Amino acid sequence: MLKFTEDHEWLRVQDEVATVGITQHAVEQLGDLVFVELPKIGAVLGRGDAAATVESVKAASEVYCPLDGEIVAVNDAISGDPSLVNADPEGQGWFFRLKLADPNAVARLLDKDAYDKLVG
Repeated sequence: MLKFTEDHEWLRVQDEVATVGITQHAVEQLGDLVFVELPKIGAVLGRGDAAATVESVKAASEVYCPLDGEIVAVNDAISGDPSLVNADPEGQGWFFRLKLADPNAVARLLDKDAYDKLVG
């Protein structure tokens, strides 16, 4: 199941763990990424907390935690090669995995149609 936030993050949810990244729209707005700072494994974050930082040739931006939870994995590959996010933002360019405090909270996020209308 793929869900989206108004801050342009996507979540792919499996059981109580969500893989999180930034959307194609966000990548297009940022331009070529040159730096990614990921959260620490074990960090407990609340919805809306800054979880990661990205820097592009245009600007620096935060990646926000979409729901309450604990960071259980990070994608070290994008730290070494931020262009992976540009090349495949909703696949190989994922940022972190979040063990959800409340898996039912996913229902409050946007589905693909609602997100497309937001950015349309």
